[in-house]
Formats: sequence, C-alpha cells, structure tokens
Amino acid sequence: MSEPAIRVEKLGKRYRLKHETPERYTALRDVMSSRFRQMFKPRNPGASTESDFWALRDVEFDVQPGEVLGIIGHNGAGKSTLLKIVSRITEPTVGRITLEGRVASLLEVGTGFHPELTGRENVFLNGAILGMTRAEIVKKFDEIVAFAEIEKFLDTPVKRYSSGMYVRLAFAVAAHLEPEILIVDEVLAVGDAQFQRKCLGKMQDVARDQGRTVLFVSHNLQAVTRLCQRALLLDQGRLLMDGAASTVVTHYLNARLSTTAERSWPHQQEAPGDTVARLKAVRVLQAGRVSEVIDIRQPVTLEMEYWSLQAGSRLMVAANFFNDDSVLLFLTADLQETHWHEPRAAGVYVSKCEVPGNFFAEGMIRVMAEVCTREPVWASHVREADVVSFNVVDSGEPGSVRSGWSRPFAGVVRPMLSWHTEVIADAAALAG
Repeated sequence: MSEPAIRVEKLGKRYRLKHETPERYTALRDVMSSRFRQMFKPRNPGASTESDFWALRDVEFDVQPGEVLGIIGHNGAGKSTLLKIVSRITEPTVGRITLEGRVASLLEVGTGFHPELTGRENVFLNGAILGMTRAEIVKKFDEIVAFAEIEKFLDTPVKRYSSGMYVRLAFAVAAHLEPEILIVDEVLAVGDAQFQRKCLGKMQDVARDQGRTVLFVSHNLQAVTRLCQRALLLDQGRLLMDGAASTVVTHYLNARLSTTAERSWPHQQEAPGDTVARLKAVRVLQAGRVSEVIDIRQPVTLEMEYWSLQAGSRLMVAANFFNDDSVLLFLTADLQETHWHEPRAAGVYVSKCEVPGNFFAEGMIRVMAEVCTREPVWASHVREADVVSFNVVDSGEPGSVRSGWSRPFAGVVRPMLSWHTEVIADAAALAG
C-alpha cells in the first residue's frame, strides 16, 4: 500500500484566551467624596485572567492519494483550524502532519489577491504565491479565465469585484494549479448555485481523473455525500467519527440537524385547526420508524392524525411538499378515496400516504399539512406550514437513479423511469 498523502498524528491546537474584568463604574458622587484619595491612588485597572482553549485535541487520521475526504461539523467544531494547520498557515501546538506532494488551498475569499491589481495581474500573483511557475501560469491562463467566467472584467482592479467574482477567480487559479493535494473550505458558498456545481464537477475531475487528493469542508451535506467517499465528523475539536461519507452524514444529521420528522399536539384546544377539525400529529416514516434522514432509494410514508369534531362533516386531507428553496414540488390529497364526500362521525382519524423511493431529489423537504371540507362548500380548517421536515440523502450506492453517476443531478424531483434500448440498424445495414 502506498504512503498516505496526508498523515495526521495526535494533532492539537491550543489558543490562550485572555479575559478582562471591566473596572467598576464610578459615579460622580464617588469621585467628589474621594477626590483627595484619588489624587494619590490611581484607579484600579480591570483585572485579567487567562485560560486555554483547545480548538483541536488528539486528532488522528490518514488520507490516501486520490481520496476525496469530507470534513463536517457544526460551527466552531475545529474544521477551519484543521485546514489551516494542514495548509501550514498556522502551526500545531502538539502532534504532527506529514504531507506528500504540493498543496493548494482555498480557505478564504481573495487570499493572496491585491485589490489594486487587475484580475489578469492577480492570476499571475496568486499563481506564484501558490507555487506555479510563470510558464505554468501562461500555459493555463486561458483555461483559468474561461473557468472563472470573468473575461469582461479581466483588466478591472479586483477591488471592484463582488465576493462571488473573487471566489470564481480564486478557485479557478487553485484548481488549475494541479496540486497533489487540494484543500477547499466553505468559501464556495459565496458563489452562485451554477458556479458551485461547476466547482464540484471540477473537484470530481481532479480527484477521479487526475488522482489528486482533496480535503473538502462544507455545510452542504449533499455535496459531501456526492463528492466524498469518506468523511470526518468533528465536534468541539475532537474527531467524533471517521467512516463512509453517507454513514457519517446520516449520524450528523440525526444528532444536529434541526429537522423535525414528528410533531404532535396532545391537547386538542392547543392544536392547529377550528371547531370542525384539528391536527393531532404528523409523522415522516421510513421502514416503519420516524426518521429525519431519508434514504432516497426507499419509500417514505407521511402519516397525519386529526380530530373530526363536527359530526357529519366531509373531510379531506392534503399535503404540500416543498424543497429548501420553497418550491412546491407537488400536492397530494386523498381524493382517490371515496370517504371524503361522505358524512363522517366525530372522532380521531389517521390518513397515510406513501411516496415511492427514487422520487424526491436530494435535500431538505418541508411539508404543509391541510385538512379541508369540499362539500357543501370548500373550506380549509387546518393549514399548517412546515409542520414536519426531513432530509433526503443519496449515498450513491446501487439502487438509486444516480447509481454510479457522480456529477450533479438537476431537478426538483428525481423519478426512476424505465428505459429500453434496441438496435434498429447493424453495421452491415449502415454500410449498405
């Protein structure tokens, strides 16, 4: 087995925090009453204390050449500190890191750019800072500019660039450096969605086709599962989990993500609704269990419990599914059932709807629950937005629409449709 591209051993980073106690507020009467004493005794400056803060503690892992490693965790978990140490921007307090090959890092927007220089001049400046020779920069200059899509502004000082334009140019230079190790922090979140997809595709090419090693930090968990085979989960500076990206992301979502796959109202008077109907509970189920993280390949069941409070009412339930961009994916209602137009006795009812696997796209899904009557006149009794939510994850394993396809998969839904291919003319027929 080849030597790791990155080896991290017993890594720790300590910062010394200074806490100052503000000096006591002194009123005018205090000054006047102790004027003479204050002339000879200076005011006591605020006392200060110091404490240690470990941004990283006992972190160990190896990264093999050509591996794409995702690093996830909540804000303050130590992700950026780790990348800065790997990039040799800062020194560790304890432990060591061994790197095999040239490193290019994109940690902060516009690092290494001079605001008074043009985009063209900064390509050469930033490339030189990252270790490229002038000949390498000249050779790849057209590719860098084309990738960044800033041709019109190439000779404009970068101080007039937007943050998104900064990111485009900075990433383009770093990606075309052809380093053995590419380190990318959350800065891609500044760019627009189309450019983010373009960057992810470039990183996939760098890793898959060129055999480069990539460290990727992102809060976009779908990008992590799509791009990375393996992921690390950091928590309060410690390595909490190291494993397959899909497994680590699922663990993180279950522990941290503020999705709510189940909502209930035990007291009828506090539940959403009116005198005709009230919502009792809404749940998202997969494999019979409430789940906030949904395997894209498996069916999802939405379960709604509600009170019918008025005998003889004709109730209908409906659910609206939205993605994280607030786009309505689809609306479904129990119109296929025959009971909705029949008078219903008062009581507690439960309605279930199953959405097949390989239907939702990756990402956060939010649900609006409705209970209505259609006859004699239409009326809405419950209309609860964002009542539950869940996160759809595609691990890239066999059985999903993506299968072995590693590039972005566009669309608000992702149905698995049947395809059939047959030969309608062989080589002999074409030759004739």
